Amino acid sequence: MGHAGAAAAAVRYLGARPVEALPRPELRCVRADEPAPVGQGEFRRVLGSFASGVTVITAPGTDGDGPAGFACQSFSSLSLEPPLVCFMVGRTSTTWPRIARAGVFCVNVLSAGQDRLCRAFAVSGADKFAQVAYDPAPVSASPRLAGAAAWIDCAVHAVHTGGDHLIVVGRVAALGADDTAEPLLFHRGRFARLGDH
Repeated sequence: MGHAGAAAAAVRYLGARPVEALPRPELRCVRADEPAPVGQGEFRRVLGSFASGVTVITAPGTDGDGPAGFACQSFSSLSLEPPLVCFMVGRTSTTWPRIARAGVFCVNVLSAGQDRLCRAFAVSGADKFAQVAYDPAPVSASPRLAGAAAWIDCAVHAVHTGGDHLIVVGRVAALGADDTAEPLLFHRGRFARLGDH
């Protein structure tokens, strides 16, 4: 329908009746010293009820370093126009500065059975790419992991702060998917597959 068509439909629906504006919500910033209303343990327990896919964010090596990558559950699509995605990364991550220096990244959506690969990318300090098959993504040359259910090749578009994490927005340059692959899921602290009970 598009924006113009949606606007025209809204005008027809509302007719000539006046529309009263809703009151603006009261907005305020949370103070840095304001205590959290819930504990971290309870926060993790309840949010663990939200089943999600699992990704590995990768970037090409810079300054003579090898490629960088880390396991990331906090990933989402963000915008169709322009095509944007986002992921969240802890401020203390040692991998994020390497991705930031590269300015590009590839989101590898893991498929069922890649839980061992995910664990390898979740550790710090190891050579995460040892014995991992990958090829360069077409635009960024970031590692595109073999067997992934999908891949999204991006350039860093913006970075925002969000508590103890950073919100990284990527502009999509290329993408692809294996339509036959089942996704790897994460739910209540463990890996799962579609149809698991």
